[in-house]
Amino acid sequence: MLFEKYSYIAVEGPIGVGKTSLARRLAARFGDHCRLLLEKPERNPFLARFYEDPQRFALSAQLFFLFQRIQELQELIQPDMFSRATVTDFLIEKDPLFARLTLGDEEYYLYQQMYKHLQPQVPVPDLVIYLQASPEKLIERVRRRNTAYERNITEDYLVRLVESYSRFFLHYEAAPVFMVNSDNLNFVEESNDFDLLIERIDRMRGGREFFSRGA
Repeated sequence: MLFEKYSYIAVEGPIGVGKTSLARRLAARFGDHCRLLLEKPERNPFLARFYEDPQRFALSAQLFFLFQRIQELQELIQPDMFSRATVTDFLIEKDPLFARLTLGDEEYYLYQQMYKHLQPQVPVPDLVIYLQASPEKLIERVRRRNTAYERNITEDYLVRLVESYSRFFLHYEAAPVFMVNSDNLNFVEESNDFDLLIERIDRMRGGREFFSRGA
């Protein structure tokens, strides 16, 4: 029923919140009827260096991500995009969010000019699933997965990132948003949590809803 209502779903949220894992499970639920488009941060040659020396490598890392995300989204412009459902683990609109967070004023101005010139005219998602988590939970998850290029992420950076995402989605109105506090939910290892999420999204009627579970 879910993909009868939403044929294009984007999962978003800060680093470590579990958006890629959830996107994979959503796509797997619907098998061959669903196309999965994922970011590939491990392919960004500047990312590890950015976390070590943000001031020096922020622009290089950000521009690589911009080109990569645009290339990924080109698939949505293909004539067969409506032939099956699509799940992504990113919105192109979040790219400027990271740029504003990491770039100095002059670099950000340069980035803005390139973004305006390159931004593809891609379809708007039918639904955005916005995963939230506390900075403490995010740093715990990042440390647990122990990805090499993430080892120098600081809690201060995650705090600022969480705040940036909150401001972004406070004003985001392009698509319906299902907000999920994932602090006490595990959509990968707990099938009940995943099934409950599907059920709550399927019952969604308004343009913005919130889902949470107490500890």
